[in-house]
Amino acid sequence: MNQRRRVVITGIGVTSPLGNSPDEMYASLKAGRCSIREISEWEIDNWKDSHFFGSPVTLPPDYAKTLPRSIRRSMSSISLYAAYAAQQAVSDSGLPPEEVAGGRCGCIVGSTMGGSSAIEEAYRIFISGKGMEEMSSMQFFKCVSHTAAFNVSHLFNVTGVVQSPAAACASAVQAIGQGRDLIGSGVQDMAICGGAEELAPEVSGSFEVIFAGVKRADRDPKTCSRPFDVARTGLVCGEGAGIVVLEEYEHAVSRGAKIYAEILGYATCGCGNQISQSDHLSILRCFDLIYKDAGVEPSGTDYINAHATATVQGDMEEAIAIREFFGGNVPVSSLKGHMGHTLGASGSLELIAALKMMEHSELIPTLNLENPSEECSGIFHVRERMPHDMKVFLKNSFAFGGINAGLLCAKAG
Repeated sequence: MNQRRRVVITGIGVTSPLGNSPDEMYASLKAGRCSIREISEWEIDNWKDSHFFGSPVTLPPDYAKTLPRSIRRSMSSISLYAAYAAQQAVSDSGLPPEEVAGGRCGCIVGSTMGGSSAIEEAYRIFISGKGMEEMSSMQFFKCVSHTAAFNVSHLFNVTGVVQSPAAACASAVQAIGQGRDLIGSGVQDMAICGGAEELAPEVSGSFEVIFAGVKRADRDPKTCSRPFDVARTGLVCGEGAGIVVLEEYEHAVSRGAKIYAEILGYATCGCGNQISQSDHLSILRCFDLIYKDAGVEPSGTDYINAHATATVQGDMEEAIAIREFFGGNVPVSSLKGHMGHTLGASGSLELIAALKMMEHSELIPTLNLENPSEECSGIFHVRERMPHDMKVFLKNSFAFGGINAGLLCAKAG
């Protein structure tokens, strides 16, 4: 069996409600800012419990006009978010355009829904009875689940492998993991990877239908998302995009690229019998697969960036798995209290935040964690910003439908 090639992260880019660059987002996280608010402009009078959502992303005015018309006409918000983040990441990596377009670079960008606002618009046209002649010929391309992936690939003229995982909250981690595997096996030398998501009423509303959305409409929006807390009642949706550039280690070193981290391990697996969420047994299996893939011991882990979305059951299952696999000494925090659950973008946005924590040798706490629930006890909850020398961290993502995924990353050098 051939030895797998080493894969590193050499570029990062962010579109988020807390800032449209990695540095802006990280500054907001350090300051303890929260993007969650009530979106009154949606005017949803019959919302069951709450109108709280992560703030919509705001791109620079006229950003879309800077893109070629042949590309932007097939873009809804999700593709614009992904493109903006991807441009940052590729620029940050220093890769020349001709190399990105040369066939040895792939593009893997995942999402939960694709262009959800475009889907909603299409249904409005259909229900209004106006007829298909009112529908733009580009509507389909704005809607599809892989819209962000193919639009980003077209933006950079990528002719390598193009893929688009649609695994809900695990999409971004799967995308990065697939990129790692493509490079590790020699199929590609580089890859633009990550996840993106856009907000729409029907997406957020669906979580209330399955009893996973936040309740307590009388709570301050800034404190309603409470991962691991005894008063948690459900998740709050958000939007954005996180994109990383992956590169074969020797390729990156040969051109003097900045290396943020090496991806030591990756795994994804199914729960097998839970449609709503993963249980701790399948999460434990995913942990085991990640560390076997990496060939390292869990005892060397310095930080866990938890999935923890503030659902009652989901946070409990993750906490139990962490406690059983790692014990109580590895620091754990979730970023969902800061910007909500960005669904298909969450894995990559939070991975980038963890990379910044590693760079700055500090940990960002779980916002709104005032009183950890008993079932989430026995793990090292980070409840205040603290200095921490981090060399290895784990990023968790667990999706509805019982899909688990995780990435183990290590500081370069």
